[in-house]
Amino acid sequence: MALSFMGGTAAMDYISQGIATAFQLLARGDAETWSAVITTLRVSSLSILISLLLGIPAGFLLGSISFPGKNSIRTLVDTLMALPTVVVGLLVYSLISRRGPLGEFGLLFTLEGIVIGQVVLGLPIVVALTASAIESLEIQLRQTLLTLGTTKKQLVLSTLWEARYAVTVAAITAYSRIISEVGVSMMLGGNIKWHTRSITTAMALETGKGEFAMGIALGMVLLFIVLLVNLFLAEFKRRSAA
Repeated sequence: MALSFMGGTAAMDYISQGIATAFQLLARGDAETWSAVITTLRVSSLSILISLLLGIPAGFLLGSISFPGKNSIRTLVDTLMALPTVVVGLLVYSLISRRGPLGEFGLLFTLEGIVIGQVVLGLPIVVALTASAIESLEIQLRQTLLTLGTTKKQLVLSTLWEARYAVTVAAITAYSRIISEVGVSMMLGGNIKWHTRSITTAMALETGKGEFAMGIALGMVLLFIVLLVNLFLAEFKRRSAA
């Protein structure tokens, strides 16, 4: 029991030392650490922007219009929400690799290649959750707005405004999945130092090398970003309820 206690204490000291070193790396502006942070923010922000621009209109149409095959498309979109990141990485890799149909554009091991993979990852989430939000409002809201003589444009904007909280949740859910993925960035970006290395791929690399402090520092930054996103959601929810 004494040996077990001593081993547990040593492990806690090891973790504490890693956290302390992590603060030092962040405080002194370690170039390698911040390079991964900036790359992550650039790529994930562009990916979620494209996912929203494509996903909100698609989700609105899917949630408000009835057409043959709609249930099959909903099932497909819901299934795509759970796609493993390595599967998305493999699929996109087959498209943008040198022998793939998009190989001539040289997208493999670039930031643009990672963005494509992350959009494939986030888009089904935005579409599915937006469609569910619109469906929950559609029946009673459409009838009310039509009786008021609204135009189609006003009907669309009013519906999206009423569903704004649920659509925001969809955006944040997709962003959380995008920013924390590792399979897509590793397979499509190649984890190239100073170029395509993101927080998650750097964490995997540094932990494998035994650089525990660097891994913790990057993990802390990732948690801080996710915390900011959730604080934004909480504030938005509070203002919507006021």
